Parts: sequence; C-alpha cells; structure tokens
Amino acid sequence: MSKIIGIDLGTTNSCVAVVEGGKPVIIPNEKGNRTTPSLVAFTKDGERLVGEAAMRQAVINSERTISSVKRHIGSPWKKEIDGKYFLPQEISAMILRKLKRDAEIYLGETVKDAVITVPAYFNDIQRQATKDAGRIAGLNVIRIINEPTSAALAYGLDNGTPQKVMVYDLGGGTFDVSIIEIGEGVIEVLATNGDNHLGGDDFDDRITNRLVNEIKKEYHVDIRKDFTAYRRVKEAAEQAKRELSSSENSYITLPYLIQIRGSSINFEYTLTQTEFNDLTRDLVERTAIPVQNALIDAGIAASELSKVLLVGGSTRIPAVQDKVRELTGIIPSLNLNPDECVAEGAAIQADTLSVGAITLHGGNSILLLDVTPLSLSIETVGGVATRLVERNTTIPVRYSKIFTTAAPYQRSVEIHVLQGERPMAKDNKTIGKFKLKGIKAAPAGIPQIEVTFDIDVNGILKVSAKDLDTGKEQSITITDNERMSDAQIEEAIRDAEEHIQQDGIRRQAVGISFEANNCLSRAETALSKVKKKLPKEEKKQIKADIASLRKLLVKVKPDKMMESDISSIRAAIHQLNSSSANACHMADISTESN
Repeated sequence: MSKIIGIDLGTTNSCVAVVEGGKPVIIPNEKGNRTTPSLVAFTKDGERLVGEAAMRQAVINSERTISSVKRHIGSPWKKEIDGKYFLPQEISAMILRKLKRDAEIYLGETVKDAVITVPAYFNDIQRQATKDAGRIAGLNVIRIINEPTSAALAYGLDNGTPQKVMVYDLGGGTFDVSIIEIGEGVIEVLATNGDNHLGGDDFDDRITNRLVNEIKKEYHVDIRKDFTAYRRVKEAAEQAKRELSSSENSYITLPYLIQIRGSSINFEYTLTQTEFNDLTRDLVERTAIPVQNALIDAGIAASELSKVLLVGGSTRIPAVQDKVRELTGIIPSLNLNPDECVAEGAAIQADTLSVGAITLHGGNSILLLDVTPLSLSIETVGGVATRLVERNTTIPVRYSKIFTTAAPYQRSVEIHVLQGERPMAKDNKTIGKFKLKGIKAAPAGIPQIEVTFDIDVNGILKVSAKDLDTGKEQSITITDNERMSDAQIEEAIRDAEEHIQQDGIRRQAVGISFEANNCLSRAETALSKVKKKLPKEEKKQIKADIASLRKLLVKVKPDKMMESDISSIRAAIHQLNSSSANACHMADISTESN
C-alpha cells in the first residue's frame, strides 16, 4: 500500500510530511528545504514555476507571479495570464502538485492519497475548493483537517497525558484559535474561532506602506506604479519583519530602486521594533476577541489551560507572544516548530486513516474529534437566519428539521443555506440555494418538508430534502457560482497534465542541448588535434556529422523543442559519438603522452 502524505497548504509557505518508523518526518523539496514557498509564476515562454524557482524571478516578473492565493480560495477571484483565467483552485493545485512530486522523489513511489489542512475558520465553500485543488493536482484527498487540530495532533503524539491546550495559529493569511482537550487516546476540539483575513501578509503590508510613504516623502515618487520596484520593497518589508523577531532594529537598504530623471534612487531606512509594534498594534489586538470567544464557547477559563501552543510563522513576532501571555497568563510553549507541526499532524492523521501503527504518548491509539467552526442556518420569513447547527458542534453530525411553505399552494420552495453567526441572512455567507420542486399544492403551512444537514469529517456540508406527504425524496439543485463544476475541474486536470508533459519535454530539451554541445565540443577538439592522422573519409564523416548536429541545434531552441526534435538530436549525438570515437581516443592518447 502506497504512503499517504500530510500537506500543510500554507499562504506563504507549504510543507509536506509522512510517517516513518512511527514518527512524522518532514519531506524536503528538491532544493533540500523543509518548506516550499507558496508561489506560482508564469514565464513569458509559458513555463510554470513553483516554489523557490518562482521566488527567484519574482522581482523581474512580478505581474506574472502569484502569491498568497490561499486568501482567495473559494472566492470569485481569478488571474489572467496570456488570455487564460486561472482560479485559486488551479493555482493551489500547482503548489500541491509540486509537493506531491517532491514526496514521490523522497519516497521512491507514486503518491495518490493525502490529508490536507485548512484554517479552522474556513467555510464550506473554501473546504470544498481545497479538495478540488487536490483533485486537480492528482491527489485523492481522503481528509480535510483543521490546522490547529493538526498541530495538536503533533503535540499530543509525545504529550498524551490528560490536559487542555490552546492552539494559537497565526499564519501568513489567516488566524485561528482552538481549545483542544487531550485525553487517553482522544484529541477533542472543544471550540474554535478565528479570522480568515488576518495574518503575516497584513504585517508585511504595514511595513510596505510605511516604506512606500517614506520614499514618496523623500523622492516625490509613488513606486506602486513600478511593479518591479514595489516588489522589491515588499520583499524587504517581509525580511525586516523576520529580522525584528530577534533584533531591535532592521536596516533596510534598496540600492538602484528606481530611475528618476536619469538618476537612481538608493533608499535606506532603519525600522525599529518599537515602530513596527506601533504600525501593527491593531492587528495584534484583533486576535484577542477570537481567543476570548473560543474560551467562552469551550466553557473554560484561561487558568484551566495547561499549555498554549504557537503555530504559524507570524507567532515569532515578540508582540504577538506578549499578547498571548497577556490574554492567557501563560508563557506560550515553544515545543513545536511553528512552520512544520501542521504538516506533521496531517501526516499523523494520514497514518491513522491508513490503519497505521502510530499512537499517542503512552501507547493509546488516536481518536480525533473535530468541530464545525461556523453555525449553519436557513433563511426564513423576514430574512431571518434560523440556526440549525450551532458552531463548535462535534463532527461528523447529521441534523434534520421540518420546514413548510410560506405562501398558499406553492409548488416549489427555495431553501437558502447560510454559514455564519449573524441574526439576519444577508449578513451571513451563502453556502447554497436548494430548490425543492413538485410539492403537493396545499394551503400555506400544510406541506411538511424535511431538510437534512449532513456534515462529514472534512467539515463539508451535504443537504438532502424529502416531502413527508409523499414520502419520496426530491431532487435538489445546488447553485453556487464560487464552486468549480466537475467539467471545470476535469478541464483543469487536463491542463495540468498537459503542462506536466510539456515541462518534462522542456527538461529533456535542456538536457539534450547540454549533451549535444558537449558532444560537439569533444568532437571538434579531437578533430583539430588529430585530423592529420585520420583517413580522409573518416574526417569527412566527422565534419558532416558535426554539421548535421549543429544544424539541428540552430533550427529549434530548447524552449520550442518537440519530442520529435529531441529524438532527432539524440540520434545525431549517437551518430557523431560513433564517427568521432576513434578521433577522440587518439586525441586522449596524444594528451596523455604530452
């Protein structure tokens, strides 16, 4: 049975892990790094770059480089590249496919199945979109798991004694806080809360804006209009944030940033930790309410917590750690690697689902009980959101409720399903609209329509409906413009597979071009050394074969080569190697004797 991998699909960086020898192991990428930047870039010749390769060219190709796509997943956002529109699921799939390939190289086998993590506060559409991204990437996503829950799994593996912990997860694009109880073989989420639009990117933006304003004040130029210069400033801002996690000051220097009237701007700025804290104070404060709400929903006081676990790279910010200490009265634990623990937990869950041998500390098998992060409601008369499933309900869960008609002799009824905590329907997130047709004509309030909500272990909602008068289940049409249709997903899969093939051809083309040039150099050098000693016909043949190979290389560049071109060049290399073998051998002997 092939291994099931665990993937932390992050806003800024992504990570993949697998269980080996009863322990989760982080899988390094092709560069040997333990995390991969969640960046995708499109070159001018159509090549798709992911991770470090995308990062290296981001400054000079900023308009065609996509970052933080996780913030858009499950939304109508799209990016146009060369006349083609890419949805967040498709961009995310490119990152996932890269992680899948790295795992296959590491494991030496094909990877088909994966557990993928999402922010606890992701709604139904965002969770399904993440599964769709996995499907496009060629993965069977056997489970979606909440990131804080995944981190708790990684912690609980070596800390199985009964305790209540808070997981404070501040990543690149989202913030989650979960209260989790670890018992004997059971990891139960008591409550979760958060903010889907708060993360490290927001801290970077505050520094970026400060630098942009300083440049504008000093040089009277708005560098936002220059994509390359603006990208350099954003990268410098992110680096400054990282430095301020361990230093009081960050010295920012950006030589030759932009040209103004023939002169280059060389920008320098010293950002202090005090200034950074002032710029981002409100962002840190925004984490307080979700922490307080999670504790209230869990029904416990902060004093009952045994540990506070920090997850996500942004928790390295000193002001964030100070805020956690202020809110809970607990010095946060640094036991977990904030960049890797979520992937490790996903790998543990993957192993558990594949009937692996992994156990909690003390030898207990693992049972994971998660919750739904947001309440589920139906719009009723007056635009009211009538709640059916409360937030922080343990999943999986199945719930049914009887509804009826609001107008006399209705033959159909639209059921508007919502996700959120607001009392009015318009203030919540639409998950779907379900149309039930063929209702028996009757006065208002007479028909009995049973609607069933079924939330699976991934936190994904399915809805069915039945007319109790006839006893027959009716068809339901789900309409949601932000979801990809099966046809769109299949098209995206084909597109991804075509580019895998193209990328493979491109790699072969680069390799064969390198080999061909080496072969030409070797043959030409040998010919110049020993041509007087060679028979006339042999010299003629070598020259002809050199000309043939060189003509093929001139005819088509590596980025335009087809498989037939590669085959022709390979055959020409073989021919030249054969005809020049004697000359090369004689040249080698001549070199040794000298």
